[in-house]
Formats: sequence, C-alpha cells, structure tokens
Amino acid sequence: MHTVVVGGGIVGLASALELAERGLEVVVCEKGSIGSGSTERAAGGIRAQFSTPTNVELSLASMAVWSAFEERFDVDIDYRRNGYLFLARTDETTAALETAVEMQNERGVPSEVLEPEAARERCPGIDSQKFVAATYSPTDGFADPHLALQAYARAAGDAGVDVRTGTPVTDVLREDDGTESGGRIVGVETPDAPLEAEYVVNAAGPWARRVAAMADVDLPIAPKRRQMMVVDSETPVPESDPLTVDLETGTYFRPERDGEALVGGHLAGDDPDRDPDGYDRGIDFDWAADVLETASEWATYFGPESRIKRGWAGLYAVTPDDNAVLEETVPGLITAAGFSGHGFQHAPATGRLVAELIADGEASLVDIGALSSDRFGTERERLERNVV
Repeated sequence: MHTVVVGGGIVGLASALELAERGLEVVVCEKGSIGSGSTERAAGGIRAQFSTPTNVELSLASMAVWSAFEERFDVDIDYRRNGYLFLARTDETTAALETAVEMQNERGVPSEVLEPEAARERCPGIDSQKFVAATYSPTDGFADPHLALQAYARAAGDAGVDVRTGTPVTDVLREDDGTESGGRIVGVETPDAPLEAEYVVNAAGPWARRVAAMADVDLPIAPKRRQMMVVDSETPVPESDPLTVDLETGTYFRPERDGEALVGGHLAGDDPDRDPDGYDRGIDFDWAADVLETASEWATYFGPESRIKRGWAGLYAVTPDDNAVLEETVPGLITAAGFSGHGFQHAPATGRLVAELIADGEASLVDIGALSSDRFGTERERLERNVV
C-alpha cells in the first residue's frame, strides 16, 4: 500500500514512521526542509490540562511515548516534567478550570485546583495577590522540538520512509468517477513527477487548507502568527519552575537554562491570518515590550533590567474551535492538521491514529469522532482554550 505524506514536520514524520512500521511504503513530500514550517518554532509544551476529553486522551497517549522517548529513539530531548501552572484572575475562569480539572481527574490526570498562595509555592516568582485560583499538574512539562523532530526523521529514514525535501505537492489527484463530489484519491503531483498513492496524508500544518483545496475540499484551517522570545530576566528563573500561564492576559513563561526564560503571549493584534509563505519570522519589538511589561506585572522575575536575547515567530494552524481535524476527509485523503498550537505535543498519538485509519480502516487509540470536519457550525463544535 503506497502512501504520500504531505508535510515534513513532526506530525507528518510521526505518521510516516508509524505507517512504515506497519509495512507500508511511504513517501514524505516537504516543500522546504524538515521542520521548516511550525515544528522548529514551537515552544515545546506537553500537557494534559485541556478542557475537552479528546485532547486529554491525545495527551495521555502521546505522553506515554514522550516518557519513553529516549529508550525508543536513543535521543535525549530534554524532556522536563516541571508541570504547567494556569493562573485565574476571575471567578468565571476559575469555574471553567474547576470543570476541566474534574474531567481531567476522571481520565487519570493528576491535576488540582490551588489557592493563590499554594500556586506561589509551585512558582515563587508570581504575585499571588493578582489571582484568585490556579490549576497545576505535575506530569505536564516541555521538551526540545528540534531534537524530537530530528529523532523522528532519523527513525523514519531507518524504517524505509522516502523523505523528499524541496518537493512541494502541486496537486492532489482524484479519480474521475463521474460524480459531482469526485472519486477516490489516487496520488499527487510534484515538480519532479506524479506520485501514485492509495492514501495521501495532509499533515501540512499552516498549508493544510491549500493542500485540501487541491482535492476540492474546503477546510477552515488558518495560519496564525505567534511570537516568543528568550529573556535574560532581572531575577533568574529557577529551572524547576513550571510553565506558567496568566490566562486572562494570555502571557506565559517557562524556564530555559542559566536563569533565562522563554516568554510569550497571545496579545490582541498578534494573530491575523498570515501568508504561510511570506510572514515575518522575526519578532515585533512593540509586541515584545508589551508582553514583557505585562509579564512583569504578575511575575517578579521580569524587572526593568530584564533583557531580550533573541526571539522568533512561527505559525499555528488554527481551526474555529482550536481543535484539530483528524479524519479521512474524502476516500483516500487523511487530514491530520489544524492542531492550533498542540501539534508538537500530540504528534506521537496522531501518528499512530493516522496509521490506524489507513491500515485498519478506523481509529482505536483515541475516539476521534469529535475531530471530524463536519462538526464546524454545529453543536458538536467545542472551543478549546488556545494557550501554549
């Protein structure tokens, strides 16, 4: 069975590896270099504190892989389980967090609701008087996306995957069955030559809508620009601190090494639709100043002597409800895109689910019915809070 995976980021490579390990012939077509889309610009967060059951289940299945990653791939990805700390300033946000924690606990996630002073024990640098509650899970954390991506790429190559960089897909081919909706997927066009395939996997991230359109499918997946920076903070950030998020302002930080911090935030005006081929990959200094000033109002680390060392921008592939599309969209076209910032952390489970859809005809690792594209505009559309 021949499969073409469109996209050489971590979702595409995880899918390719899982397919190859099931004995399928796989070609990965990447228009640039491996990871040149979103993966190399990700923050690396790995968490189970989500508000929808499907995302929690995807996280738990992926965490099983992340926890054993070094043993399986023989690569240390600097996976640190420092936890995630979500901070709430209002009763409304607190109620939403409490509901989410109850659902998470039912699925085995050891998250808990904390009083502000207890939250400060987890992260000594926060101003607890700014908040009314928090949630924390000790099994959340973060890893190095670059190291993880290279490990997947090497493993996929060793498993026989034909990874072709500098190879854009210019069309997705469907058989002419005489129907208005079109027939089954039969391959793709590339500048070099057409590739026959029984299945095509759309793992193109911010380019996923374009790829879907080649197959006469419209998917509401939009590229959104997100920025982050490494800050030499006035007060060193302990390496044991959790990834800490102020939900109301949208700003967050996590420790790097040597007292530095990775700082970001989804401020108003930061996320218009972008051309995935032509967006600015540097940071906006007005944004950086605003984020650092906002973070300094609730975290004592970021005083006036803090210094921005470097920064970058990347693209989320976002859907209207901030949940992925994971399905067989039309016969032979598997969509694994629109993760809205969760693609890195959910890649291990997604890869296996893609392999199940193709090799078994159905997904079994996680119930992905809620991630069908026919949910949009219906009561089944459930908003997931879009944070790092």
